[in-house]
Amino acid sequence: MEQAPITVMTADDHPVFRQGIASVLASDPGFGLVAEAAGGREAVTLYRSLRPQLVLMDIQMPDLDGVEATHLIRNEFPHAAIIVLTTYEGDALVMRAIKAGAAGYLLKSAARLEMLDTMRAVHAGRRHVPPLLVQAVARQQPGETLTPREVQVLELASLGKSNRLIGRQLCIAEETVKVHMKNLMSKLRANDRTHAVLIALGRGIIGTRSRPRPLAG
Repeated sequence: MEQAPITVMTADDHPVFRQGIASVLASDPGFGLVAEAAGGREAVTLYRSLRPQLVLMDIQMPDLDGVEATHLIRNEFPHAAIIVLTTYEGDALVMRAIKAGAAGYLLKSAARLEMLDTMRAVHAGRRHVPPLLVQAVARQQPGETLTPREVQVLELASLGKSNRLIGRQLCIAEETVKVHMKNLMSKLRANDRTHAVLIALGRGIIGTRSRPRPLAG
């Protein structure tokens, strides 16, 4: 008897990329696309109603990013199989995705065959992280992790805001901003704030569409 196709949901705010994924899945009878979400919140809602066997989740989405959406889905459905997709090779993104419960991590530039092979592996219960990203995570030293407040400061700095404006937006003193900046530059081994922003972008600590995430509490 012919085996039923693996049901798949995609989540990405770019329609053209979703169309590309749909084309890849349509080329293989072993997969069946059952839903397309345009954002993280919609992905969570659709997962609850459809329970697809696999999810391809973009990390950078405006309403709720893919890591947070992955965390919400996995918290409610521990066996959910989610592969996160990104254009960045940053080790910080790998760590966030793995901690959120992602079983696979793929660059959007991955070849069609690699994507399908990864989906089969994850559906079979295996994890998949590209070797180069595994090496990047392994090289990350303890104590390098930025605090949530340091990430907020860096996100605002990446938008070209001065320490004074960052302080006003976060409701903290300008001197406090300077302390956070000094600490985060030390952790990132950055020469200056511009260098710190470039390092953070490269590692995926902040994204090109950065906006400060609210702190809990």
